[in-house]
Amino acid sequence: MRHLTAMMGTYPKTEPLKSGGLSSPHVKLDFADVDVAQKAFKDVVRKLRYDVAELALMTFLVAYEHGKPYVLLPFVMNGGFHHKSILCRAGSGLTPGDLAGRAVAMRSYAQTTPTWVRGILSDEYGVRVQDVGWLAQEGAHVEEYHDPAWVSRIDSGLGLEALLLAGDVDAIVAGGGLSGDPGIRPLIPDPQRAASQWHARTGAVPINHMVAIRKEIAESDGDAVREVFRLLCEIRDDKPAGFEEIRPSLEMGIRFAHEQGLISRRYAAEELYGNVINVLET
Repeated sequence: MRHLTAMMGTYPKTEPLKSGGLSSPHVKLDFADVDVAQKAFKDVVRKLRYDVAELALMTFLVAYEHGKPYVLLPFVMNGGFHHKSILCRAGSGLTPGDLAGRAVAMRSYAQTTPTWVRGILSDEYGVRVQDVGWLAQEGAHVEEYHDPAWVSRIDSGLGLEALLLAGDVDAIVAGGGLSGDPGIRPLIPDPQRAASQWHARTGAVPINHMVAIRKEIAESDGDAVREVFRLLCEIRDDKPAGFEEIRPSLEMGIRFAHEQGLISRRYAAEELYGNVINVLET
C-alpha cells in the first residue's frame, strides 16, 4: 500500500476520507491536521508539503505558471456563483458599468473569487480590468507572483466592510463572512437571477477549489492516481468530476486568469492535467 500525504478541508463530503470510513486497499491518504484548506495553501505552493492537496483554482494556475510540481485531477471540491460577491454601499446608486476609475477592495488580487468577479464584470458589463483601481489587503499564496501594475496594496487595518462603509472604497469583493449590514448591497442587481441567466448562456459554474497531485506521482504511479480519483468520486455530492464535465468552467477560469494578468498565457486544460489524462483515460 502506498501512503500519500494529503491536505483537504473538513466538509461533510471529506469526513469519510478523513475518518477512514472510506478507504482503499492500494492507497492510504495521510491527512494533515487542517480543517480550513485555505490556511494551508501556502504550505502546498511554497513548501511543496503534500502529495495530494485541495487548492483554489487561481492558486493552482499561478503555481503551475511558476513551475510548482503539481498537476490537476479532474475533480471540483467546491464552487458556486459569484454575481453576489461584489458589493457596494446601499445608497450609492453605483452600477457595474460605473466601475472605471473607482476603488474596489478585496483580500487578494490573485484570490479565486475576485478573479471570477472581474471576469464576469468584463464579459457581461464591459468593465476593463485595467480601468478599475483594485486594492488588495495581501499578496498571493505563490511567493514568486507579483500583482499587475493596476493593483495597489491597502494601507489600512480596517476590514473590507468597514472600508466600504467608511467611504474609503466604492465596492468590495468578498466571497463570504459578511455581516449582513443593511448599508451594503450587491452591486449586480438581483444577483441570483443574473447568475442563473449567465449559467444558462455559458454552461459554466465558477470553480473555487480543485484537487492537485504531485506531478511525479502522476508520471510514475498510475494505480495511485486512479485510486485517489476513485475515492474522490465516491465522496462527491453535486460537484462535477471528469475532464469533459469540468472543461467549460476550467477553460473560462484559465481565460480570466490570463486576461487579468495572473498567468502569462492561456494554458490548455490538457497541460494542467499532465499525465493524469493518460492514466485516467486508459
